[in-house]
Amino acid sequence: PQVVKYSNQRFICHTEESCRRYLDSFTNTPNLFLSIQRKADDRAVGTMVAYVFPHHKRADISIMIGNRSVWGGGIGQDAWNTLLNWFIEQRRIRKVTAGAMRCNLPMIKLMERSGMTLEATRQKQELLNEIPQDILLYGKFCE
Repeated sequence: PQVVKYSNQRFICHTEESCRRYLDSFTNTPNLFLSIQRKADDRAVGTMVAYVFPHHKRADISIMIGNRSVWGGGIGQDAWNTLLNWFIEQRRIRKVTAGAMRCNLPMIKLMERSGMTLEATRQKQELLNEIPQDILLYGKFCE
């Protein structure tokens, strides 16, 4: 529950089958489902997803570090920066986007440290524990 506290995944009771279906949904699409692995021992500690819109040359990315023992150690920031820069430099994506609830301070800091800028606020867009929360939308253009 702590890992998905701010994610809409908190509403879903996943099974092995539902996880396989989700992973299979990326097959034959431009979208990416990536494993984040700790360099020291190749241990999987999280995942990233990128939904790619080729006609708009845009990608929307998200991250979840499921192994709480590595929280705050920089691995999420490293993975985020790596994917964001890969899209901009290698894939010729013109813009990368992401978003988070205003109360998800670690995610907001991660986006800002990567050079993304706040583009819009969807006021009281979602509920967290029955309390309305703003969604902050960030973007970074290829320079």
